[in-house]
Amino acid sequence: MKEQERITIDPSKRGGKPCIRGLRITVYDILDMMASGMSVQEILLDFPTLTEEDIFAALRYAADREHKTTVVPLSA
Repeated sequence: MKEQERITIDPSKRGGKPCIRGLRITVYDILDMMASGMSVQEILLDFPTLTEEDIFAALRYAADREHKTTVVPLSA
């Protein structure tokens, strides 16, 4: 599966938030679980429909969005 196919955006699912392979699990859900201390293996045990590749795709997606964030300085 191509990287671009792993992260899907569908306005009818989860309010159009980026999801994993059309599932109802968002990139945010993955990030939040990892930020709370869950390991990749723990996430996979809790969500057997996910793969390790899905989790790393979510991380890459978030990193890419962060990289593309533009900071606009306030005018003085």
